[in-house]
Amino acid sequence: MNKTTLSCIAVDDEPMALKLIEGYITKTPSLELKGTFSNAIDALDNFNENPIDLLFLDIQMPDLSGMELSKIVKDKTKVIFTTAFDHYALEGYKVDAVDYLLKPFDYAEFLSAVQKAHDRIHPSQTETAKAMDSVEKEFLFVKSGYKQLKIALDQVLYFEGLKDYVKIWIKDNPSPILSLLTLKSLENELPPERFMRVNRSFIVALPYIEEVERNLILINNNQITVSEQHKAKFQEYIDKNSF
Repeated sequence: MNKTTLSCIAVDDEPMALKLIEGYITKTPSLELKGTFSNAIDALDNFNENPIDLLFLDIQMPDLSGMELSKIVKDKTKVIFTTAFDHYALEGYKVDAVDYLLKPFDYAEFLSAVQKAHDRIHPSQTETAKAMDSVEKEFLFVKSGYKQLKIALDQVLYFEGLKDYVKIWIKDNPSPILSLLTLKSLENELPPERFMRVNRSFIVALPYIEEVERNLILINNNQITVSEQHKAKFQEYIDKNSF
């Protein structure tokens, strides 16, 4: 296991909720799933034999509640609560929970909580990553099917978001690469001097813009709309680079 990968388990007595969290963990490269449990007692037995970095934990469960379990393991692992009840939030912070995800939560919220866990568990690596932000990235690895594909950023025309998926359109490639990502999580990884979010569904590569007409961008003979929300920032970029 890579030292930046967090081992984790998920505990929830609702089968559908547990399946959703399992799916989120599985498609997140920085997490390694070590098990799922429908009750806190089984999770505690496993934890005593197999320590983990991070615990995704429901609160309201029979016999042993998630809050009670968190108090037992709080000095040995980090906890992210996943619950349908907001009135436990204050108690969650008292046990030093990393985050408190209120059901139903989406993948972007899940990723944000995971990043907080990384910041808490590997603070030195977080600072190193921040220091490297000033160096323009040349590529990204993205998960596509069962593979991790290396994407050269200078070949990307634009990213198109489709719920939990992203289409990555590459220069001289007629078919996009499909990856289990969200535009929100991807946006944080891209160099801002090269890429810009222009609407809810598109992040464009600025060097490949061929033409701008009012609120329409032309890239590779495809028109992409600049939404009102992103219009001011995009116009600032145009003004800065106009003669």
